[in-house]
Amino acid sequence: MSGAQPHKRVIAGKVVTKTGDKSVTILVERRVMHLKYRKIVKRFKRYIVHDENNSVKVGDVIEAIECKPLSKRKAFTLHKVVSVGVEL
Repeated sequence: MSGAQPHKRVIAGKVVTKTGDKSVTILVERRVMHLKYRKIVKRFKRYIVHDENNSVKVGDVIEAIECKPLSKRKAFTLHKVVSVGVEL
């Protein structure tokens, strides 16, 4: 076996809520072609991301990387902050 790790999925999205201690919820948008109407439509999905240092705020755009499951719905950790948003 080689020592290389398998490819891990990286997602980027906007922080919509700070759910609990060391957790944030991000909204990931992807654009897909509608099968019948052949038009680009948006699809959204929410992911819970582990933020060890509680460093991100609502409105930030972040990248998260896949990891082992940390809880029932949390299987991503914070990779980097792409841009800082304005918290309302």
